[in-house]
Amino acid sequence: MATQHTKQQLRAKIRWGIFGIFALLLIALAYDGPTYANRVIDKVNNTVALGLPRIPEEPFALGLDLQGGAQLIYEADTNAIDPAERPEAVEGVRDVIERRVSGIGVGEPNVQTAKVGDTYRVLVELPGVSDVNAAIAMIGETPILDFREENNVPPRDLTEEEQAQIDTYNTDAKDRAETALDRIAADESFEDVAKSLSEDEQSKNNGGYIGFVSEQNIYPEIFAWAADAQEGDVSDKLVETDGGYEIIKRGGSQEGDVQTTASHILICYLGSRDCEATMTKQEALAEAQRLYGEANAENFADLAKQNSTEPGAEVTGGSLGTFGPGTMVPAFEEALNTAEAGEIVGPVETEFGYHIIYKEAETPSTEYEISLIHIRKLTATDVLPSQDPWMPTLLSGKSLDRAEVVTDPQTGQVQVSLLFDSEGTALFRDITERNVGKQVAIFLDGSVISAPVVQTIITDGRAVISGGFDLTEARLLSQRLNAGALPVPVDLVSQQTVGASLGAASFSSSVKAGIAGILLVMIFMTLFYRLPGFISVLSLTVYIAVSLAAMKLIGVTLTLAGIAGFILSIGMAVDANVLIFERMKEELKDGKSLRGAVEEGFLRAWTSIRDGNVSTLITCGFLMFFGSSFVKGFAITLSLGILVSLFSAITVTRILLRFIVPWFTERGNVLFLGAKGREEV
Repeated sequence: MATQHTKQQLRAKIRWGIFGIFALLLIALAYDGPTYANRVIDKVNNTVALGLPRIPEEPFALGLDLQGGAQLIYEADTNAIDPAERPEAVEGVRDVIERRVSGIGVGEPNVQTAKVGDTYRVLVELPGVSDVNAAIAMIGETPILDFREENNVPPRDLTEEEQAQIDTYNTDAKDRAETALDRIAADESFEDVAKSLSEDEQSKNNGGYIGFVSEQNIYPEIFAWAADAQEGDVSDKLVETDGGYEIIKRGGSQEGDVQTTASHILICYLGSRDCEATMTKQEALAEAQRLYGEANAENFADLAKQNSTEPGAEVTGGSLGTFGPGTMVPAFEEALNTAEAGEIVGPVETEFGYHIIYKEAETPSTEYEISLIHIRKLTATDVLPSQDPWMPTLLSGKSLDRAEVVTDPQTGQVQVSLLFDSEGTALFRDITERNVGKQVAIFLDGSVISAPVVQTIITDGRAVISGGFDLTEARLLSQRLNAGALPVPVDLVSQQTVGASLGAASFSSSVKAGIAGILLVMIFMTLFYRLPGFISVLSLTVYIAVSLAAMKLIGVTLTLAGIAGFILSIGMAVDANVLIFERMKEELKDGKSLRGAVEEGFLRAWTSIRDGNVSTLITCGFLMFFGSSFVKGFAITLSLGILVSLFSAITVTRILLRFIVPWFTERGNVLFLGAKGREEV
């Protein structure tokens, strides 16, 4: 009985293993070919409205030789730089070039530095680039460092043509919404109309179902209609919101989270999060205690406007509005939960500093279950060009003398120190004078790298960027700033272009060769090893699907060399099965039972498989460390394929063989490695 129970447990584990392999294969295939998988998902969602998520349709990253593009080699002129600083300066150039080529839409640029004799070179590979001259022009530009202040200029008014465009679109949108309303009035189901006409992509496949909503996370017009409606009601008129025209179906209701209305006064200190103040922690605590002693319901907003270090508090008076649980940081929320409505508590310490909190009110809430048919409206923000939140100033990298990594003597925090020349010192003083209490942003190549709040006028031409850096991040930022302030001149010494048609032909030929090789291997294994050979074909299918999914998941860029490495890894994956099957043959010839031969074959073949693959992985490691980009592509795909092949050859093949072994006699038959079922000697 015990033996029978053990066999049943083993068979159950094997069946679960088969299920796991099948599930892994389906997931990998769906990720490899998301377009086909999404067609199936859409059909399921349209049929039973499960709301299954679609798989992102991201293509495989193709290298320069497959996608076409350009290869540029630059030589850096480092003669004017101290020899000890040259490697860091060239790395700064590499970083600038990476940002610049990404800015022209290159998805997978490869930028590397190399030292040839006493000269430094930068290799730039730009897959898919059609306008090489534009890329060369952008790379050759001097890195731009500039300082900007908040843009408080109101957006311009709409032109007559723009207003007419909005009116025309919204008239048509209202007609579409009225059409949906008429179809519902004609007894067509709300869910079918939502699937057909709703313009909310997240809910339309679920028949417009949104779920339970509170007053804080839905348009007020929708919540007001739901509050007055009954369960099962459908709006007989359009409900217009800022976002569009809505047809609403009301479901049930439930008690929502308690909503809290509160205000606070923040006193931050040097080293606290997002704080540029010079106040020490002890000074901040003393100030917070003083304000707590003075605060009451009547003067709280005025105290916040005059004393809070929170950006914008001079306008909001410290008001946080009304919010639900989980909105604030834990220490702040815990203090709110213990306070009574109308009570002022503090000082409460969080990562942002010390808070004095005024809990103004606490109200219960109701949530309503709704479904929507949403028809989008066009608004001014859709037509007007987006307004830049920052305005340029006259201060730029031309006025930056030096950037270096420093450590705050009081907190030990790693910071980046900036030193301006005389012109920059005067400009920076003017900027800080008119922006006390506001943010000033530091831009490098058009991207914000820091936006500190100005606490006081700075007259000595020095600034400190403190953003919670670790030492590596601070060094990288300093390197970028110095690369912007002291750009290393570069000269284009080589340019090579690979046409898109040539890349496509190379890719097509590689894929055809790979498929032909895989089919030949599968046919050989099936003919030579019969049923176990067919099992190895199934294992190989899992291997190919999982390997391709892993390459896409970790962002491996496929090159001709990489495809060669992948195809070679397929041969090595089959080689592991050959070792296993040959060991099994030997065990059968020695008189072992079929089950015993399978187990012993895997056990005895493992050491050979392990040693061979480990030695190949070591070689791949050397190729990745010392090789060029093409050699690295070969090494990466080969090593990834080896790791996956160990799983497919050892785990997948073993589970499948264990599953089919009980179907045969103790000695097997002609389908199993050609065994004849002869009597043991």
